[in-house]
Amino acid sequence: MHVLKQSFVTGLALATALMSPLVRADDASPAGLWKNIDDATGKPRALIRITESNGALQGRIEKVFPAPNESQNPKCEKCEGAGKDAPIIGLVILSGLKKDGDAYAGGQILDPDNGKTYASKIRLTDGGKKLDVRGYIGVPMLGRTQTWVRQE
Repeated sequence: MHVLKQSFVTGLALATALMSPLVRADDASPAGLWKNIDDATGKPRALIRITESNGALQGRIEKVFPAPNESQNPKCEKCEGAGKDAPIIGLVILSGLKKDGDAYAGGQILDPDNGKTYASKIRLTDGGKKLDVRGYIGVPMLGRTQTWVRQE
């Protein structure tokens, strides 16, 4: 009887240990620091800090990795309004994203390279280690997706 009880406890502990990563993946939040990779070069472009406030996500550029021939303190020259010529570091590029099933949607993303704002939808992948960030015009089919990599 003692062996049976010990086997049950061991089995229960093992099952709990195996299931805990699944629970964490489901409960994972996009909040944190993410590395954005350049589509053309495959090199890091920026670190973006995503925060959550009142159920909505916001992403702000925390650090940039400029090429040797680029400004070390770039500005959003093509942005309009209050963002015109604003420093890229500190610039809010993601805003208004709210939980929608297994994704966050209904927000916007700013592309500092062209100054344009697009509708946005994001989804955690790879157990919360990656973030698919989609910017689009009108419907999600008309857009592109970047994969960001979690840094913390």
